[in-house]
Amino acid sequence: MSGSPTCRPAPNWCRKLWVANEREWTAFKQKFRREMNQPDRSRELDVLAALSRHTNLSLGCYCADESRCHRSILRELLVQRGAAIG
Repeated sequence: MSGSPTCRPAPNWCRKLWVANEREWTAFKQKFRREMNQPDRSRELDVLAALSRHTNLSLGCYCADESRCHRSILRELLVQRGAAIG
C-alpha cells in the first residue's frame, strides 16, 4: 500500500501538515476524504478492507505523528468498510 499513489496525498501536503493549525488540519481531512470517496479510490479501499480480513496489511509513511497524518484518515475509512484492524 505504501506504493499506492491513490491512497496517499501529494508529498507537499504532508510537509504542510507538520505545521498545520487545527483549521488547516480539518480542511485537509475534508479534502482527503472527498478524494478517497472518488469511485476508483473508493474501490481500492473496498479491496484493501476485504483483503485485510484474510491477510495482514500495513500502512506506512514518513509522518512522525499518525494523529496528523493521512494514515489516521485511511484507518477510519477502512474500518468503515469492515477492515480487520489489529
